Amino acid sequence: QVQLVESGGGSVQAGGSLKLSCLASINLASVCGMAWFRQAPGKEFELVSFINKGVATSYAESVEGRFTISQDNNRNTLYLQMNSLKTEDTGVYYCAADLSLCPSYYTNRGDFTGWGQGTQVTVS
Repeated sequence: QVQLVESGGGSVQAGGSLKLSCLASINLASVCGMAWFRQAPGKEFELVSFINKGVATSYAESVEGRFTISQDNNRNTLYLQMNSLKTEDTGVYYCAADLSLCPSYYTNRGDFTGWGQGTQVTVS
């Protein structure tokens, strides 16, 4: 299994930026895919972005062009750079890891077996 610890959340004004980090207990080069999800108040759990085998990336339409996912295998860390933040980006952000499913495309939380505890992002 893998342990994931998120950090970097906080409060920011609309239009600002934050960079989330997710430190993994294993080398990310061995992971099939990593993702960021978020849970906003009153909204469904949302797949924000994923990175497949450290290369192929995908983004929810709501964050396309504003968020960038990346990973540093040397640091065992997944990142989410969030720019031009909007109030609707408020929520708890979770990182997730897929160690064995290895699909070509991720669609939902069931594709991931490793989860962090979440970090709060508040945009006002």
